[in-house]
Amino acid sequence: MKKFILSSIAVIAISFTVFSVNKTQAKVTLKETGNGAPSGAHYNLNIIGVSTEKTAPMDSNNGHRIFVSLEGNTRINLSEGDYFQVLDANGTDGKASFQLPNPDPDNDGITRYSVWARALGKPGGKARMTTGAVVYNEETGEYETVYSVEVLEVGRTKGKSTFTNVSKQLLYIYVDLDGDGVTERYNLFSDALQDYFWSYDNQGLKLLQLRFYEIETNVEL
Repeated sequence: MKKFILSSIAVIAISFTVFSVNKTQAKVTLKETGNGAPSGAHYNLNIIGVSTEKTAPMDSNNGHRIFVSLEGNTRINLSEGDYFQVLDANGTDGKASFQLPNPDPDNDGITRYSVWARALGKPGGKARMTTGAVVYNEETGEYETVYSVEVLEVGRTKGKSTFTNVSKQLLYIYVDLDGDGVTERYNLFSDALQDYFWSYDNQGLKLLQLRFYEIETNVEL
């Protein structure tokens, strides 16, 4: 079984833990916390909206955060690896980079791990997050960018903010590649596509918190 390295962050402190993903599990008992997220070990990633562009290099400190512009679009390039890791935390220049394991190598619709998200910060901000990739078009001989029809839309409202399972939106691309009018599902890092990324369109959201848990999600349910 592959091992995923988890570590603590400033916003939410968690002990340094190693968890392994077993896709042959028949059933996972899900215990929620008071904020709607599952209980247990997890990797935490904060996407932080800032009004001032960062100038310091942020491609070697492996923090659990990515800075993006408070207004506008940031492309978070995704790389496949054995564990979760921020590779470039400065997205205020338009691009950042994040490493994560293949969530569903067999593309059977059952993930090896799951992602939960919630919006935090000052009420009023919102953001759209879309999974995208590049595909080679044999008819035109050119590479084209495609986006999933499943889009994560989050907003910070007054009151308590709770987590939602967003594995379907962030770990797959739903797109009609063969042009038959039917949308197909492709897991992150499927050979059918390349250069995977998340397109983060921020409209004033101060903080999007993502948690990655060793829990299966059936995205077809």
